[in-house]
Amino acid sequence: MFIIAGLGNPGKEYAQTRHNAGYMVIDELAEKYNISVMTVKNRALVGKGTIEGQKVILVKPITFMNASGESIRPLADYYKIDPQEELIVISDDITLAPGQIRIRKKGSSGGHNGLKSIIRHLGSEDFKRIRVGVGEKPKGYDLVDYVLGHFSGEEKKLMEEGCARAAEAARMMLTGDTDRAMNEYNRKTQIQD
Repeated sequence: MFIIAGLGNPGKEYAQTRHNAGYMVIDELAEKYNISVMTVKNRALVGKGTIEGQKVILVKPITFMNASGESIRPLADYYKIDPQEELIVISDDITLAPGQIRIRKKGSSGGHNGLKSIIRHLGSEDFKRIRVGVGEKPKGYDLVDYVLGHFSGEEKKLMEEGCARAAEAARMMLTGDTDRAMNEYNRKTQIQD
């Protein structure tokens, strides 16, 4: 069994904001594989289903971003998964262009507060993650205002494409093809004008 967790902030006011890129990928997977992510469990919206023959739990923590680990750790414990092998976390990344994705098998938080919380609660950096680019903060912008802001019309299309690629990468990772997913999706040539 795998847990695929998309990070974001709950509430309509945060829907489709840069910080909710993880939620957007979970929504993409839920729609594609007909999984309802509506059950509340351990401070998250969860949905059970099957992707590529693998049992999955799709997760959208409702703890707010900075406390994501307060939801992810209890879910990992409840479902008795090995976070190193059976957890995939999807988050936004301001160091990547909108829609660009980067996959890692483990690593630091890179300054992302949601990932910091998960690392702190799991006691480990060893879990797979997919970062979805939301674009670099323009000079003079407040970081919080930027990540809680909405995408421009041009960025929306790039994000739709990026979320679709992130969902496909997650599918590949479920079948044991994390290295292949990294080789295919970590290239900057994916986004074309």
